[in-house]
Amino acid sequence: MADRRADIVDGSIPRTLVGLALPLVAQNVVRVAQQVIDTFWLGRLGETAVAAVGLTIPVMGVLFALLVTPFVGTQILVSQRVGADDGDGATRTVVHGLALALVLGAALGVGVFLVARPIVTLVGAGPDVAPAAALYLGVVALGLPLAAASDALEAGFVGQGDSRASLWINVATVAVNVVLDPILIFGVGPITAMGVRGAALATVAGYAAGLLLALALALGPRMTLARRHLSLSVDDFRALLSVGAPITGRQVVSQSVRVLLVGIVAITGGAAGLAAYTVGARVASVAVLPSQGLGQAAQSMVGQNVGAGRPDRAGRTTRVGVAIAVAALAALGAVQWVVPGPVARIFVPDLSGDGFALTVDYLRILAYGYPAIGAVDLLLAGFNGASRTRTSFIADLVKYWGVRLPVAALALPATAAVAIFGVTLAPGFDLGMPAVFWAVTGSNVAAAVGVAAYYARAVRGGLFADAAVDDSASGGTDPSD
Repeated sequence: MADRRADIVDGSIPRTLVGLALPLVAQNVVRVAQQVIDTFWLGRLGETAVAAVGLTIPVMGVLFALLVTPFVGTQILVSQRVGADDGDGATRTVVHGLALALVLGAALGVGVFLVARPIVTLVGAGPDVAPAAALYLGVVALGLPLAAASDALEAGFVGQGDSRASLWINVATVAVNVVLDPILIFGVGPITAMGVRGAALATVAGYAAGLLLALALALGPRMTLARRHLSLSVDDFRALLSVGAPITGRQVVSQSVRVLLVGIVAITGGAAGLAAYTVGARVASVAVLPSQGLGQAAQSMVGQNVGAGRPDRAGRTTRVGVAIAVAALAALGAVQWVVPGPVARIFVPDLSGDGFALTVDYLRILAYGYPAIGAVDLLLAGFNGASRTRTSFIADLVKYWGVRLPVAALALPATAAVAIFGVTLAPGFDLGMPAVFWAVTGSNVAAAVGVAAYYARAVRGGLFADAAVDDSASGGTDPSD
């Protein structure tokens, strides 16, 4: 830990940032690969199985958004305490994050298990899909405590600068899931075929494997978790909630608007529009992996430099991260703009007709906003590392509810108000799918401009210097601003 801290607070910022980010980018690629492989095996059961599991994706997105509080709170507070050279305090923070994750995960898991059928019906499951969707969601929900606990430990490693440990935890989770998928879905030897239930059990087994490896690494020399770290305090729980809860709000804001956008697309563009929007979302989720990894790495580096009383390096880390992320995503966007057709066919080889034409248009429009996504990810990482996590919540609230949803709603017919998942939207201007496409890119660009302006103002007002002073005075447990 001492060597990692020395690199973060005194070493080359670009080299250290990229070194921390690469394992985090790799782990995100592993997670994407897991989704592809799950779909591959479930596809052999038929459309109903794929639709049933696909229907639970937005629900699981909301559930994991609710569990992000202990993850983000742990990462930020651990980084600040490691920067302050308080190793025991950092490890105690991990214990608090683990305890909070287990409680939240158990409460959510049991609650969702008991009402899984009404939930899938609410999100649009028909009578043919609802039983399998409820079965899958209910089983996976019971594994949420394992997933949340694993994530909390993973956040502790990332916070102290050990992103490789985080990668190995995710590799173990995905590897067990991938190996067990065909065995439990189709049956092998004495193991009977369980279909969708088997896919759910494989996912839960992956969560368990990740948690076991995380515990083993935490008890070993990478974290040296010991009995003396097991004491709990109300102040530490309060600090975790204060720093982490705004990021949960941020996730809920973004996930809820994404669900509403799917409804707008279904009404406006039909099957072709849904195909284009889905492919665009999948491509974008892969394209932004570099900035997401850089953002997580920068968040830890900023936190450690704040804890070490190095506000100057915290600011330089943010600036360097923005430059790298903008350059990387601009390059990816340029490739996507030049060859959108081949990019689309990588994800959906059989796409044709209106669906293909709309997808090509969407991929080109998305590409304009990629550099903005990179800038926002790294600027908000700077705020988060300084415990200003409420800034991230407000930025996404404005981006999604203030810009993206209202602009996308212009695509709706101009005849009457439309109700989507219980939210009533005013009549649109019948602008069609281009309004949805530009709503996504326009909101990304607007967020970059707004966050950059606010960041410049905050830095002039002593963003990192004040965070360093507050962290020193409170022992690394300052609340979010």
